[in-house]
Amino acid sequence: MSILTTDADPIYAQPLAERPAYATGMLLDAQDFSDEQTYHRGRLARAMAFLAGGGTLAGLQAGYVAATATQPEEISVQPGLAVDRLGRLVEIPRPACLRLANWYALINAQDSGATLTESAYGNLGRFASQRATDAALALPARAVVADVFIRFAECPVGLTPSFAAGPFDALNAVTTSRIRDAYELQLMPRTTLSDTYNGLPLPLVNPTLVGSADAKVRRNAAQDSVLNGYAGSGHAGGSGGLAPLPEQPDGLDPSAVFLARIFVPIGAGNPPTRTADAVVIDNFARRFLPSAALLSQWAGF
Repeated sequence: MSILTTDADPIYAQPLAERPAYATGMLLDAQDFSDEQTYHRGRLARAMAFLAGGGTLAGLQAGYVAATATQPEEISVQPGLAVDRLGRLVEIPRPACLRLANWYALINAQDSGATLTESAYGNLGRFASQRATDAALALPARAVVADVFIRFAECPVGLTPSFAAGPFDALNAVTTSRIRDAYELQLMPRTTLSDTYNGLPLPLVNPTLVGSADAKVRRNAAQDSVLNGYAGSGHAGGSGGLAPLPEQPDGLDPSAVFLARIFVPIGAGNPPTRTADAVVIDNFARRFLPSAALLSQWAGF
């Protein structure tokens, strides 16, 4: 199944909130119906982007599957649901996987191992989530660091007869009849990490909201976060698109959602060669978006 280009979805351009106005006798074409869909999709996505922000709603846990005689080595991602930075729902309806050995070989072949060398680090605790640090997650002495992202994708499915488009004369032209909301998983090697930049998502809110025991201080921080929350999220009808987040490497769709960090054990040489040790996965640096039911239970309602 093919995937359309990133900007094929009109929501990517953050369109203005304009809906068609109909009148008796008006001539309509396909663009009018497309604009109708874009208006309703765009308003819902706008609300989701501000209510939830980009992150994991449910599931999408990454895991490691070791190679066997009948099973290739994989990074698995369990079914689940996320919201991307534009407010679009991104769903994996069944388990998905990334073939790790194939990925490693491909990255190595692209530039004779230069990217893998730049993505190889020691002292890996500085690149792990706080939960992994608290749990004393066993990390290798040296590893290639890579991150799993998921992004919204559109897949054209089905064909139906239509008028020929462009300078053609045909009676048997066909066109796509449905666009399926889909997803794409990407495993990105992480270069340029350092003691001062770990490449992990930053908190969405002011730390004072959860770090102060004073209710008045938390109230003030919450109000300030709302008042200052619009400017940094992009604007409908604006230009320039979304600015990349700190966790997003160059070349990645800026609407993509971070899922997990992968530590691939390697030896001491460069370009790095993999060892037989198991890959370590950190699922806890992502942005979690708890449901209202979960928050109510946490609050004791």
